[in-house]
Amino acid sequence: MRVIFLDRDGVINKYPGDADYVKSWKEFHFLPEVKPALKKLNDRGFKIFIISNQAGVSKGMFSQENLDLITKNMLNELERYNIDIAGVYYCTHRSEDNCSCRKPKTGLIDIVINRLKKEGLDIEPSRSYFIGDTIRDVETGEAAGLKTILVLSGKEKAENKNNWQNPPHFTARNLSEAVNLILNEPRPS
Repeated sequence: MRVIFLDRDGVINKYPGDADYVKSWKEFHFLPEVKPALKKLNDRGFKIFIISNQAGVSKGMFSQENLDLITKNMLNELERYNIDIAGVYYCTHRSEDNCSCRKPKTGLIDIVINRLKKEGLDIEPSRSYFIGDTIRDVETGEAAGLKTILVLSGKEKAENKNNWQNPPHFTARNLSEAVNLILNEPRPS
């Protein structure tokens, strides 16, 4: 089975800026073309999971209840477009907590893979992707054996390319372009 793992901020919704967070639903704004892009993935049979660090909870910048409300509203809005998100997984720890779920560690991806295995489904890592807007997302995807796409609609910028120690497999301007890359990828014979 082919799976898409997506970061949230800067990929699905507008990046709030360095050291800031989307703290409430009114601060959450879908990026253009995200809904049609996600719909294309669903229509082609991909399972979509959102994997996101949200340390603002443990830093006291917003509550777990606010994060849950943002997620509920985001999923409700996507459902209106017949988009199915198979799961949303957050790490709410700070870097210094040294947890196994905070990207670039693969703990959240491992949870998803184990969940799928329990459901009798096996992920095809070499045909699955992690799409994110930071080099940390790229490192996470690579550590999990996934193909990586860095979108330039959030934190990372193309002019930093020479500083990327772990370059992605692909770059794209946004999620829509990333999805087109995936859907146009030649199938193995």
